[in-house]
Amino acid sequence: MAHINFGGVTEDVVTRDEFPLSKAQQVLQHEVVAVLGYGVQGPGQSLNLRDNGINVIVGQREGTPSWDKAIADGWVPGRTLFSLEEAAEKGTIIEFLLSDAGQKAFWPTLKPFLTQGKALYFSHGFSVTYKERTGVIPPENIDVILVAPKGSGRSVRENFLNGSGINGSFAVFQDVSGKAQDKVRAMGIAVGCGYLFPTTFEKEVFSDLTGERGVLMGAIAGVMEAQYNKLRAEGHSPSEAFNETVEEATQSLYPLIGRNGMDWMFANCSTTAQRGALDWKNKFRDAVAPVFDQLYESVASGNEAQITLDRNGQPDYRVKLEEELRLIRESEMWQTGQKVRELRPENQSAKK
Repeated sequence: MAHINFGGVTEDVVTRDEFPLSKAQQVLQHEVVAVLGYGVQGPGQSLNLRDNGINVIVGQREGTPSWDKAIADGWVPGRTLFSLEEAAEKGTIIEFLLSDAGQKAFWPTLKPFLTQGKALYFSHGFSVTYKERTGVIPPENIDVILVAPKGSGRSVRENFLNGSGINGSFAVFQDVSGKAQDKVRAMGIAVGCGYLFPTTFEKEVFSDLTGERGVLMGAIAGVMEAQYNKLRAEGHSPSEAFNETVEEATQSLYPLIGRNGMDWMFANCSTTAQRGALDWKNKFRDAVAPVFDQLYESVASGNEAQITLDRNGQPDYRVKLEEELRLIRESEMWQTGQKVRELRPENQSAKK
């Protein structure tokens, strides 16, 4: 592994230089990777594995939209597409990619297929870390590994296709075979990660749940709403409020951060914007710090996990979820966003 200094802390990182695809293919040459679930992560990871020459099959419930999507993506029933149970029986490395609530529900069915010599693969540390709540306690005679791409399933596929790869974390929970470290690295490269940094199942889920509820999704959505609502209350038009809240951020400033960092983004803005950002940054940091303390405690205590299991396990969860998403989609802010996106030059060109 490469030894890389991150802000004064040295970490071991796996890159494609010391663990190229050819090595991953060699490690996995006698394995059958069974991807259980074709929802969020399943499509991207399984398609990348297939394109990388790995022997991969998909397990999904027949008669579902995800089953139909798998067929549309080229998976063939009876050859590379099976029921969840049959795929689990055939696989030697079983990617358990059902939702967290789905993993809890399916675990009693999956356990008999976890026979000695197999490896159980997760992309989230949730089920194992919160085993008291999920009941997911892996047998002691199998390898248990984790590769967690740091992005949505769509990003995993898109980054693979454009050649950049996506970064990911990896962990080994059980190494029975003595080969789990090689397996997890090989799987990480084969599913499309550009580089991999080490973690544990617990640290992965704690950071992931905090990030999703924080700056990655929940916090940014809330802050955007607050600013948009304030601008509208002060008489600014919907388009102006949206452009100054979302459009400029996503289309101009955030890409600059991704390219070279926050300081580089500041350096490429006006002196007025720089001064204001630097003066207000600490105020926002200090204002939300107590919220992040509360959030992390809720994650570490298992409270967020229990909320997820309780809500997602309800039979009408999808209906309730769609209603919550509809309220966001049909709000003035995001209705304005739809119209603003239609005005982007690339979308105007597509109409011609």
